Amino acid sequence: MNNGETEGLAADADFLLRHRYLLSSQVTPQHFSAASLRTALEDQLQSLGSAAGVFVERLLPQDPTGEVLHMLEQFEAQARPGSRHGVWFGRDGRRALMVVQTHAAGFDIDAQEQALAAIRSAYDQAAGASAGDLRLLLTGPGVFSVHSRASIRGDAERFSVIATVLIAGLLLTVYRSPRLLALGLLPVASGALAGIAAVGVGFGAVHGITLGFGATLIGEGVDYAIYLFTQNAPGEAPERTLQRMWPTLRLGVMTSVCGFSAMLLSGFPGLAQLGLFSITGLLVAVAVTRWVLPALLPQGFAVRAVARLGPAIAALVRRAPRLRYLLLAAVVAALVYVAPQSRSMWSEDLASLSPVPRGDQLLDEQLRRDLGAPDVRHLLLIEAATQDEALAAGERLGATLRRLAGEGVLAGFDAPDAYLPSRETQLARQRALPPPDELRKSLDQALVGLPFRSGVFEPFLEQVEAARHQPPVGRDALQGTTLALKLDSLLIRRTSGWAAMLPLRGVADPQRLQQEVAALNDGRVVLLDLKRESDQLYRGYLGEALALSAAGAVIIVALLSASLRAWRRVFDVVAPLAAAVLITCAVLLLTADKLTLFHLVGFLLVVAVGSNYTLFFDRQNRPGNGGERTYVSLALANLSTMIGFGLLSFSSVPVLAAIGTTVGLGAFLSLAFAAMLAARAPASVP
Repeated sequence: MNNGETEGLAADADFLLRHRYLLSSQVTPQHFSAASLRTALEDQLQSLGSAAGVFVERLLPQDPTGEVLHMLEQFEAQARPGSRHGVWFGRDGRRALMVVQTHAAGFDIDAQEQALAAIRSAYDQAAGASAGDLRLLLTGPGVFSVHSRASIRGDAERFSVIATVLIAGLLLTVYRSPRLLALGLLPVASGALAGIAAVGVGFGAVHGITLGFGATLIGEGVDYAIYLFTQNAPGEAPERTLQRMWPTLRLGVMTSVCGFSAMLLSGFPGLAQLGLFSITGLLVAVAVTRWVLPALLPQGFAVRAVARLGPAIAALVRRAPRLRYLLLAAVVAALVYVAPQSRSMWSEDLASLSPVPRGDQLLDEQLRRDLGAPDVRHLLLIEAATQDEALAAGERLGATLRRLAGEGVLAGFDAPDAYLPSRETQLARQRALPPPDELRKSLDQALVGLPFRSGVFEPFLEQVEAARHQPPVGRDALQGTTLALKLDSLLIRRTSGWAAMLPLRGVADPQRLQQEVAALNDGRVVLLDLKRESDQLYRGYLGEALALSAAGAVIIVALLSASLRAWRRVFDVVAPLAAAVLITCAVLLLTADKLTLFHLVGFLLVVAVGSNYTLFFDRQNRPGNGGERTYVSLALANLSTMIGFGLLSFSSVPVLAAIGTTVGLGAFLSLAFAAMLAARAPASVP
């Protein structure tokens, strides 16, 4: 932890004092000449009158050359924000700044949550009665991970509860039976639990987005029970109803599985989890509907609300084909708008998937600028077989970076050798230390005319001699200091060796930097543009997902062709889905500018949900399958889906909001377009 106060550097200063001659970059043979010693002593006299005078006075007898202060200034120079009253402040003078480093890794969310709780507790105690006039602002990867998990979990739990209550209220109003309500939610609960279990077994952990996706199954999984309950005619056994509707329901599930397979086969772990969760959940939900619910339903039951709702809904369906030309015009307009953007409508920026709100991202950027911290974009990575080789390579690379910083190519950098030089460098500095007689002679010459007492620098002479025989400093010697934490973040042991990382600040000319690194002709040194690499990785995932989605669409058409055995019927099933996806895409582009990977997930869900609607309309067009009960079941299923998905559009998590908005709109359009494109007006059967 550091906030600019010199008191916080006391422990590090003690360590640096003991090992200063092996760690300081100032140590050269010329550094201990009479002229250099004279200059150093004069500088120390001036420093005695500064704010750090007490600290200088304590160190002066042992360290007249100022090695400790030099190293501390080097560390501070790597990130030197503005200072007021000895404490770091932001540029506007309204924020006091503090940097905190945790022992736990940033991806250890539980440990980060504990650290944040400890920070808030300490702040509350320090602020006391003044807490009302102060605000604690926290940012960083650990903060983002904790807040993102909390946001996803909170929205998932909140919207799941709200969706459950709303859908339960809807079904209870229609069914007028708590027993039917409980049975209707059974496939959903079974599918969600099975999906979570499958993801846990397949991936070892369930991603927060996957957990949030459980809310969407409430909207789709309950559809199967709605179809069964609502289409069951008075006096008809549930098994008979299922036998009648099973081929259509089975084909709808198969098309959904084909669509979700595009996610399951993706190399993007989050997308693969969603695919496995969806496929498992839907298969279990439909299996419970097919083989469990009929045995639990009371014999001879029927949904009486159909008699009231059926005629009105059937009348709407009969009038819907009149809107075909309006639909055709909308499709043409959407196609004209979307087609020119087909290559540019997908966002290739990985940040578009971030669950971190834009306001928090801007705060992080502002505080990083105030601190002068390294940006999180450019990084030099050195791979070596041993720790010492990695440190030595970092030292050689550091010389080039200092030259480039002087030329304005970059603002600065951090390196592990600043905290632990290589063994060879330490030995070279040790050889630069003069023998006792030579050092005493140079010191006596430097002291002529200066107001220092005789013998005051005896500790200096003794400690230089001790350093000439001191063993090189190892990594273990840093334990217990804040320098150890910094070194651990820059020098990492890997299974195949060691990696040294040099974060760069303020890279103004990336191309020149790339040329200089290439000129080193060292295959162990790699310049990483983390934003470019992550965006390229995301583009690969997006391209893969689009290709898999296209393959899934082809498989769905092939499946429908083999099952329906008539191109006219295939067109009647596919056309409403294609129109719904196209117009939803156009609406999203008008409102969101760019589409992300999770909008693509939404389109897959539109096809999965909407295929059930279009298949039931196709079934209604077959002889002997007319009836108002089917239309009532589709209307109720669509309303429950819109509730389950539509609520997600209000989520503060961008990825959940993207899925919710896409599927909520797309599901409604799928049903509306299926009615508009119905092959014939439906018959009204009491």
